[in-house]
Amino acid sequence: MTSFGYSGKILRVDLSSGNTTQISTMDYADSFLGGRGIGTRLYWDEVSPHIKAFDAENRLMFMTGPLNGFTGLAGSRWGIYGKSPATSPECFTYCNLGGSWGAHLKFAGYDGIVIQGKSEKPVYLVIQDGNTQIKDASHLWGMGAIEARKALKAELGSSVRVAAIGPAGENLVSFAIVLADDGASGSGGLGAVMGAKKLKAIAVSGSSKLTAADPEGLREVAKYARKLTKGMPMVQKGLMPGPRMRQVACYGCIRGCIRADCEAKDGTRSKYMCTGAQFYQDAAKWYYGEWLPESIEVPFYANMLCDDYGVDTNSIAAMLIWLGRCYRGGILTDADTGMSILKMGSLDFIETLVKKISMRDGFGDILARGTVRAAESLGGKAREFITYYVSRAGHLTLYEPRLFVAHGLMYAMEPRQPINQLHEMGLPLYQWLDWVNKVQTAYLSSDVFRRIAKRFWGSELAVDFSTYDGKALAVKKIQDRQCLRDSLVLCDFALNNAASVRYSEDHVGDPTLESKMLLAVTGREMVEEELNRMGERIFNLQRAILAREGHRGRESDVLDESFYTRPLRTVGLNPECQAPGKDGEVISRKGEVVDRERFETMKDEYYGLRGWDVATGLQTKATLEEIGLGYIVGDLEREQLIA
Repeated sequence: MTSFGYSGKILRVDLSSGNTTQISTMDYADSFLGGRGIGTRLYWDEVSPHIKAFDAENRLMFMTGPLNGFTGLAGSRWGIYGKSPATSPECFTYCNLGGSWGAHLKFAGYDGIVIQGKSEKPVYLVIQDGNTQIKDASHLWGMGAIEARKALKAELGSSVRVAAIGPAGENLVSFAIVLADDGASGSGGLGAVMGAKKLKAIAVSGSSKLTAADPEGLREVAKYARKLTKGMPMVQKGLMPGPRMRQVACYGCIRGCIRADCEAKDGTRSKYMCTGAQFYQDAAKWYYGEWLPESIEVPFYANMLCDDYGVDTNSIAAMLIWLGRCYRGGILTDADTGMSILKMGSLDFIETLVKKISMRDGFGDILARGTVRAAESLGGKAREFITYYVSRAGHLTLYEPRLFVAHGLMYAMEPRQPINQLHEMGLPLYQWLDWVNKVQTAYLSSDVFRRIAKRFWGSELAVDFSTYDGKALAVKKIQDRQCLRDSLVLCDFALNNAASVRYSEDHVGDPTLESKMLLAVTGREMVEEELNRMGERIFNLQRAILAREGHRGRESDVLDESFYTRPLRTVGLNPECQAPGKDGEVISRKGEVVDRERFETMKDEYYGLRGWDVATGLQTKATLEEIGLGYIVGDLEREQLIA
């Protein structure tokens, strides 16, 4: 195949020996495309299930996709893949970042980087136009991620793009992040793996020009994508009135999204969006009573503190709920924690908490293991206070399955919060709520929602939230397409899958958009069904990896017990838990739980659609061979992980 859209090379860096080599991207691109696909394949080939997250032989794969570096496609996302310390047991995970670092890696001459080994002293990588240097980072060790980025730009020039870790990564905090330019953050604990390898940062820059197979076709598909997304909401709801905000876009984005660049009164600038913007708002409102001049910017600074120290705001959000519950339940006191928990919501509290965790100081050492492990170490009721709001990897549970029936399967089968999968159905629901609430500009009615479901998710039943019918097929389709999109790599915020269109007759998007983009950039003609088949291959390879690392099919495809027993009370921006029901009528899911029997029946249907063994949920030899994964069958058979 042609290498249009690719640099053609993946850099391999062995930090133990200091050696660097190259492997061909094209050895993998035919079957796995890029991004998540190639990262997952490299992990299968190179990371034994017996390797621990902090072992030298664990790998970190920094991967871009064929659309990265081209303008007008919202394709400048990139991913990191490796074994994570955040999960229990440790297993494969991934994260997805935006900004400009990924595009500049390609400009520097590489589609990805494989990091292996472990340095004896702190180092950072410099990759400039195909040249790689491993340099001493002793002067950067101990710096915050933001501070280290500034230092490297001063040292190497403002044109470099930097991905770095903060003190949390250096000190192996299980939920440490990687922070890159434009406030792009990658969760899943892979910042701690960088820290274990003594890798402080990777700086990239280059002047390579990327070539599309069909430049005119690329202009046309970019124009078409802009038409599909014209008029989609760009401002995130629910943000406090706070720092001055302006919309910003990742490199070459189609239009920008809810990503905002903010400026506080003291001139401090940082990104402010999504969970990072909101995770401390309720606590701050409770503590200060109302938005006062001295408190209105507290959530902004809380987000920036987490970024600089290098901890995941989503994990901190779940931890705050648990700490509050333990305090009210008499399990934890100020003396136990070295913090005044009644001051939760203040700037002083979040500063103390984040610093204690990042430096593993006192009780912070226990919290640095993550909320789930911290609760297990305390035992008793501390574990009971972890319920529906904490995912298996310690993230806050968003778009949860008592409201979104289909999402239970997604949570049960992923090593982390599968946010892109959750967005596919979750983001349109909030547009539908505008229609329910008679917002003047709303257009996504129940009829439109059902048409979207039929075209993208297999049937109108996918958006009947009163039944479990139609959800298994919808989940399979969403999982496959999101694995494919994570391999291109496309942004679900900017495009929102182009599922809903404001300015068209039926308001329903085009599921062939990915095919059109791939053809224009790479010259590779693949219809929608072929691309989704590739996504199916990638998802199945991840399933095999997780099986090899302890996930045991049906018995592991479960939810926290509280989802089955604790009725839904309210959901964030949807306090009445509204959703479309039969024939699109407006219903409320308030008071609902996940029905255990129906959930198991839904799993039966799902396993059947996947071609897996229905009784055990294990993959089958016939299916793996059919989708191009026959080479993994022998390994799975030896471990009795195949039906």
